Amino acid sequence: MAFRPLGDRVLIKRVEEETKTKGGIIIPDTAKEKPQEGEVVAVGPGARDDHGKINPLDVKKGDRILFGKWSGTEVKIDGQDLLIMKESDILGVVEA
Repeated sequence: MAFRPLGDRVLIKRVEEETKTKGGIIIPDTAKEKPQEGEVVAVGPGARDDHGKINPLDVKKGDRILFGKWSGTEVKIDGQDLLIMKESDILGVVEA
């Protein structure tokens, strides 16, 4: 299914963290927190300003981003757990 976010919303796939610590200890799934890093899957066209002009988003498909712990709405599309959030909930882009 194709999905296109509206306005200044962004569709994000969480990036899973490592399941081992540096010492080799395996962390069980029940003890792990949900990652706060993700990859942008799709972006909306942008928010409209007071004059009706669309302002494009700063993020684009493929960007790795950081977001707040409680940001976004969880959705399931084509069997994948994804997040939809406004661009303003994104804390920043992780540069390679």
